[in-house]
Amino acid sequence: MPVPRGKKPTAIGGSKIPKLTAAATENQEEGPQVKRSSSPPHGAPKKRTAFIDITNAHKVQISLPGRKKATANKQAKKTSSASVPAQNQANLKKSSSVSSEGTTAEKEKAAVEEAQKDVAAPTEELVAAAPPAAREVPAHLQKQAIPEEFDIDSENSDDCYMCPEYAKDIFDYLKQREEKFVLCDYMPKQPSLNPEMRAILIDWLVEVQENFELNHETLYLAVKMTDHYLSLTPVHREMLQLVGSTAMLIASKFEERSPPCVDDFLYICDDAYKREELISMETSILQTLSFDINIPTAYRFLRRYAKCVSAGMDTLTLARYYCEMSLMEMEMVSERGSLLASACLLMALVTKDLGGWRPILQFHSGYQVSDLAPLVRKLYLMLLAPPDDKLTAIRNKYSHRVFSEVACLPLVNIDVLEKALSQ
Repeated sequence: MPVPRGKKPTAIGGSKIPKLTAAATENQEEGPQVKRSSSPPHGAPKKRTAFIDITNAHKVQISLPGRKKATANKQAKKTSSASVPAQNQANLKKSSSVSSEGTTAEKEKAAVEEAQKDVAAPTEELVAAAPPAAREVPAHLQKQAIPEEFDIDSENSDDCYMCPEYAKDIFDYLKQREEKFVLCDYMPKQPSLNPEMRAILIDWLVEVQENFELNHETLYLAVKMTDHYLSLTPVHREMLQLVGSTAMLIASKFEERSPPCVDDFLYICDDAYKREELISMETSILQTLSFDINIPTAYRFLRRYAKCVSAGMDTLTLARYYCEMSLMEMEMVSERGSLLASACLLMALVTKDLGGWRPILQFHSGYQVSDLAPLVRKLYLMLLAPPDDKLTAIRNKYSHRVFSEVACLPLVNIDVLEKALSQ
């Protein structure tokens, strides 16, 4: 047991545990209202903090970074405040030694004015040292006002979840962020894969999304992560399904409130992989993508742009069908999500005879009709091609009445489409 300074340990009754003194016992019985003695009980060790003795804390001065400067400033303030009365007294004595000419009232008035000057001097220095007034925000940093005819967010001003003040800024940021995730045709880097295998994988992921009732954002993000991983890492064909299912697992954790568990994904893979393999692939994908998986997808832009023209659910669902069909095409991998969403929406508007690309769409998307025309023609040729009997998940999905059976609608006439693209 530590020995208190200046006292000898006292053993009572042969017990090693010292008894409390009468004063300490009274303090414990009276509760917190009675001020406790700062001295420790007889024979008990003194209380200590992590660094110093509590009982001597008021005597110890710890040198910490920034403490000296603060103490010096404090002492300087005390000195300056103390010097003001001293100067006032000196001035009063000086004024009392002035010649007896004039009345006593004039002398007192002169002394008071002199004292006020001494007191006002520090005040003027403080005013001079005060920080300048807040400056106006520069023009290039000011938020640009949205024209009234292009404002689509003010109607949600009472809904904080819609973020109406920042909605356009958020999508402008996502559009700029797309440049970081631009892909190219990576199949030449995959010696054991081909575009058909990738299309089969995407078709299977659509079925997984339906069976688990996952969000569409989860599907689009899983496809994006799969493409980015395959663009950086060669994968054998036997491991391709593991890559896709693991990407769907990661996307579910990112997008879903209640994502499926690992065992669910092992089950849908028909137990072709072990649990350790899936977890190892999850680690590999995240490390390869540097844990940056917030990739802008076409689905998010599509919902935003459809809101600009107040498109109905049937029109939006038709644009979703075009966009989802493009996921299986290898030549669409290099297209930016915002551009793909704009092209799909333009095709849906023309198909529904709702007009072409409006100024409000150009304002929010940043694309003109001339920017969309090449991609719209690619989408038209993709939809015009005969369907593959092996890839039926998306067509069957959008042939259901839940999705307004938009997959059964005929394609718009090419002349009508070209007329809308020439405007």
